[in-house]
Amino acid sequence: MYLSHYGLAEPPFAITPDPRFVFLGERHRDALAHLMYGIGQGGSGGFVQLTGEVGTGKTTLCRLALEQLPDNVRVALVLNPKQTPLELVESICDELQVPPSARRRSLKSRIDELNDFLLDAYAGGLRVVLIIDEAQELSRELLEQVRLLTNLETPTQKLLQIVLLGQPELRETLARPALRQLAQRITARFHLAPLQSADTAAYLRHRINVAGASVFPFDDGAVRRLHALSGGIPRLLNVLGDRALLAGYVHGRARVDGKLVDLAANEVLPQDLGGGRPWRILGWCLVLCGAALVWIALGLRGIG
Repeated sequence: MYLSHYGLAEPPFAITPDPRFVFLGERHRDALAHLMYGIGQGGSGGFVQLTGEVGTGKTTLCRLALEQLPDNVRVALVLNPKQTPLELVESICDELQVPPSARRRSLKSRIDELNDFLLDAYAGGLRVVLIIDEAQELSRELLEQVRLLTNLETPTQKLLQIVLLGQPELRETLARPALRQLAQRITARFHLAPLQSADTAAYLRHRINVAGASVFPFDDGAVRRLHALSGGIPRLLNVLGDRALLAGYVHGRARVDGKLVDLAANEVLPQDLGGGRPWRILGWCLVLCGAALVWIALGLRGIG
């Protein structure tokens, strides 16, 4: 609708993944380097952990890493971690095309077959990597099963490298004392932070340029508001940027300013992100209620 208004050849802020629009800030480049190290070069058969808030680009980085894999790497990618231990091992075997034997399927039989595959891959000079996305959803039982998979080894070499991608809750889960055996096997950790202000401006310009515009449609105030309201999270930047361009088109503006960004935010963001007033009111209510409860408790104690 707004493409010709801004001289765009295509939408610049589609949320569908497109390699042409990928922008790597400094933190994203560091995270990709950690992934590539864990998948292709090192890691010593332990775990590589990559965490980040929703929408910061973990899955995009994973796709980029998969596109750059050496020829000697085989990958099992698990996107749904809410499974039983047997289902998880079945998923890994399916990804690696490990054929089941004629005997009755069980967790032990499938792990034995996976081990045979890994031994053959090792003998053939192949490296096998398991990537689990949304790993914060793994139950304690599944995390223990995943840890046990790293016990598949030769006398000198671990046979399976495991990469865990997840939201910040994954870090909290793995910090529990009950999971210290797994935590001790993590050889590389990286937390993907949101974009800084300068990276946000570069991100917006990159996507606008790829989409074909010769003029950047956001003024400085709009860029500041986009960064503040999105928190530097790329997915939210896409949603806000798209709606802000639409607001500029509807109001007949050649450039989008901060007020138009705020207007767009009120339409697409929850109230706590789009301004925060309802949450501030709720916060003060909770403070006042707490104070009242303390006052009542002190009064009761005095009566007693």
